[in-house]
Amino acid sequence: MRTITLGKSDLRVPVIAVGCMRINGVDRRAAERLVRSAIDAGANFFDHADVYGDGECEEIFAEVVQMSAAVREKIILQSKCGIRKGVAFDFSKKHILEAVDGSLKRLRTDYLDVLLLHRPDALVEPEEVAEAFDTLQGNGKVRNFGVSNQNPMQIKLLQKFVKQPIAANQLQLSAAYSSMISQGLHVNMQDDPAVNRDGSILDFCRLHDITVQPWSPFQYGFFEGVFLGDAKYPKLNAKIDEIAKKYDTGSTVIAMAWLLRHPAKMQPVTGTMNPERVKECAKAADITLTREEWYEIYLAAGNILP
Repeated sequence: MRTITLGKSDLRVPVIAVGCMRINGVDRRAAERLVRSAIDAGANFFDHADVYGDGECEEIFAEVVQMSAAVREKIILQSKCGIRKGVAFDFSKKHILEAVDGSLKRLRTDYLDVLLLHRPDALVEPEEVAEAFDTLQGNGKVRNFGVSNQNPMQIKLLQKFVKQPIAANQLQLSAAYSSMISQGLHVNMQDDPAVNRDGSILDFCRLHDITVQPWSPFQYGFFEGVFLGDAKYPKLNAKIDEIAKKYDTGSTVIAMAWLLRHPAKMQPVTGTMNPERVKECAKAADITLTREEWYEIYLAAGNILP
């Protein structure tokens, strides 16, 4: 599996991350096959969050991977915190520290390779976040830090107080959900794609060496469904199938390769619980679409160019 450096850290990570949000929706045997297939394919980076299954997903993962010191050395663990059930969001020092301790216990490990703040907290006090990050780094419980779904100003506010580099920003992005790309193509236009909804977050992350981690890489809308094979996207699927035939591969591979072709050096996060699809996602690391193919897929998804 091809690797990249996560942000400004010294951590080398596979270009495909495996999301574990739905691992509690399959039986233990299926979960074990998923994890083993990912590791065998070189996708040994696993993305978690304390709210996934109310913590159950982290517990199941630790069980099926048969967590031990030897296993821990072979995998990279990322988790997220900040969403509180019944409260909304909480980036207080107390909650961050308690959330990390909970994740470490459920994952049966002494440290996280990466901790992300899960969505923005309107009541964030960045001084408290800084104190929490210093504590977690100082006691060795977290080695790298990042955010999810945050815009440039929110990140800059954190960076005013947080001394650790923001290594990653997890953002929704796919061929059928690509406004952060579209607004960059429609500069000085008066059409809807020109609306800058996220503060040029893609360019900001590139400028500041923050790795973008696209989540829901095959979804359209906000958890509305997968565009692959969906009748709502006939042109997109036809184009992806055409290109897949050229490369003698599957549509999943090409849809993932579309994200990897972007020069931002992204690390997409899979959401599938199908071991075969995970293997297909991993194959995308070996395919580099041409510029023409990339734009053909972009246009087939219903996007327009100026």
